[in-house]
Amino acid sequence: MRTAMTMLPKSMPLLLPLAMAGMLAQSPNRSLLEKPDDPEMNHRAPGASLVTLETSRGRILLEMRREWSPHGVDRFYNLVRHGYYDEARVFRIRAKTWAQFGVAADPKIATIWRTQTIPDDTRVLSNTRGTLAYAFKDPNGRTTQMFFNLMDNQATHDAPADGNPFVPFARVLEGMEAADAFYAEYGETAGGGIRGGNQDILFKEGNAFFLREFPKLDYIKTAKVRAMIGGVP
Repeated sequence: MRTAMTMLPKSMPLLLPLAMAGMLAQSPNRSLLEKPDDPEMNHRAPGASLVTLETSRGRILLEMRREWSPHGVDRFYNLVRHGYYDEARVFRIRAKTWAQFGVAADPKIATIWRTQTIPDDTRVLSNTRGTLAYAFKDPNGRTTQMFFNLMDNQATHDAPADGNPFVPFARVLEGMEAADAFYAEYGETAGGGIRGGNQDILFKEGNAFFLREFPKLDYIKTAKVRAMIGGVP
């Protein structure tokens, strides 16, 4: 089955073997998720790196580069390092269009990060199939929620009428079939988007809400930074 790997340019630097991934991987310190201003939660990410998402539908391998979205990459890098996305539900899916996740399983942690915004980045990548971008409502309002582009969404996401594009910060190298398979039948009913204004229950109850009301949702089992990409500091 073809995956997003086919989108990569031939000039992309060689990846360091995943067997060497220990240089970046570390055990998450989830207590730091309660301290968003701690220096450990605000490291500058490597120039380019790989992230693995072990999901209920299989493994997804991501490539992310700071040149694509420096603030977005730094935020994702630090949240992944300390386990923010572990057990997070993929709760908003429009079949064959996009799939959104990013509300922490623990409602206390989700609430802390709900208002921890980062500045906007200039869009570099287009919202083609297999890219990931943050969801947001207001300018400079990105926090933790993001979505997979399950199709080419350039027409609607690259230059929307409000002048605030969705800025991809990563793209799928392997495992796009897993993202395509995320359970989509709940549609907008499991909380919907940030702009819909119906997410308060997600932050109040976290996974308890999802498990009770929407038990078929797929989820991120674990997310880990696995390796740097050769030649990029």
